[in-house]
Amino acid sequence: MKVHLPLVALTLCLAHWPGHAEAASDRSADELKSVGASYYPPVASVPSGDEEFKANIYQKLNTPVKRDSPIVLKTGPHLFVDDYLIQTSSNVTRRVNCPKRDPKIPNPLITGREDHCVAPYTTVVRDPNTGRFRIWYNTYKEKNKDGTARFAYMESKDGIHWIRPHRVLDDPGPINFGSSVIDEGAVFADPSQRFKLAWWAGGGLNIAVSADGLGWSMFRPYPVLRHNHDINNLFWDGPRERYMATVSVFTTGPTWKGQRRTTMISASTDLLNWEKPWYVITADDGVDKDFTQFYAMQGYLNRGDIMIGLVKVLHDDWVAPETPAGAFGVGYTALAWTRDGQCWVRDLEPFFEPAPDPDAWDHAHAWLDWQLPVDDEVYIYYGGYKYGHKMDRWEGRQIGLVKTLRDRYVSRDAGADGGTLRTPPVILRGSKMTVNAAVSGQLRVRLLDKSGKLIPGFDADDCQPIHGDSLTHPVQWKAGLSTLHDRPIMIEFILRDVQLYAFDLLQ
Repeated sequence: MKVHLPLVALTLCLAHWPGHAEAASDRSADELKSVGASYYPPVASVPSGDEEFKANIYQKLNTPVKRDSPIVLKTGPHLFVDDYLIQTSSNVTRRVNCPKRDPKIPNPLITGREDHCVAPYTTVVRDPNTGRFRIWYNTYKEKNKDGTARFAYMESKDGIHWIRPHRVLDDPGPINFGSSVIDEGAVFADPSQRFKLAWWAGGGLNIAVSADGLGWSMFRPYPVLRHNHDINNLFWDGPRERYMATVSVFTTGPTWKGQRRTTMISASTDLLNWEKPWYVITADDGVDKDFTQFYAMQGYLNRGDIMIGLVKVLHDDWVAPETPAGAFGVGYTALAWTRDGQCWVRDLEPFFEPAPDPDAWDHAHAWLDWQLPVDDEVYIYYGGYKYGHKMDRWEGRQIGLVKTLRDRYVSRDAGADGGTLRTPPVILRGSKMTVNAAVSGQLRVRLLDKSGKLIPGFDADDCQPIHGDSLTHPVQWKAGLSTLHDRPIMIEFILRDVQLYAFDLLQ
């Protein structure tokens, strides 16, 4: 049965924080322009001109939206990545918090020379029973022969130091690029298909299944979704209970000149019948610099009612400083997000950039690829290139790690002069509130009714002042938050020397 998905209504979800074929083709993606994203069978040419564009850019949308009814906020985190929860603010600026490289992490973790890594795509999961980290990535089938690959596998006790040598898995079918793995968990209805593996070959998205993530068999002997660029990704959209496939296409478009790599998404409940793909990440020559392309979007993580994605931005028209003659291509990562699973918003600001040191292994490309929650942190695994896009591909494409604290993608900052941030009318489904903030000055919170009048017991003076840096500062008033259940209110944050990332509702 085909899934009919809502286009406008926002679906809020409970927060979770889990420890979460045809013959192979040697042709490059750029030579497959005549093939398009389609169902299988038949092979239909896409783009055909009637695909839906649900791709937005944050800087073009940051005008407060007028709403006819209050926003219902369920338990879980509520991030200030976009302006969805901001009605007004004063003396507050938005800041993208880029992950910082840690010299204590021995990057690259997965190397080209020793581990035979040949692509910047990976999956890392943590076994809930053993606590071990498991990684899948692409290795070569034959060194110096382009277009074919195999799957490699390793394990680790800490997600940093991996037990060698790597294991090369038996091929479930012809493989070109990709190593996207889903672990459905021990309670999955069919234990023999607990794990799903996706990759590009034969002009589209191929899927294999496994009981243990090691021995794989083809789900279908052909691509279940066709697209004409050799990058794709498969993930489980838990809040909407469906599979999502990110597929890359090489095409023209209404907001950019020439053919470019761009990103579409499709949805399925059974991995066989797929929605017609729609555009979610596209270039806009009015705001993007030079010849901007998008290699892929991956690394998805649901946080409350928002899903975060990581966009691989590519500039083949740029050259990294002090690289050898003939090197070209610079890649960095930008944030993207969705609140309804359909329309995506891309941030123009870089979230993670290549290392400035010409000797660094990730000097030309730094493509964040996978987010893994680990305690209060997020481990973000990424692919790095030293010289450029198509150079030293047999040893120069490697995988590293950066860490960031939970939910700290974007902050709303106020300085010593103070600032305020007020939400639109909301209905709280929690009885307690915490804030994720770094407070070197002071933070207080007050609650107003929907007309803007103070609610007795919830003024700023009734709120215990908040100091210090914490993911879970408790917000405490003289009155109890549970007394406001089902009542439309507005939350006002009063900030002085504060970086505010999110707030959380608890029972």
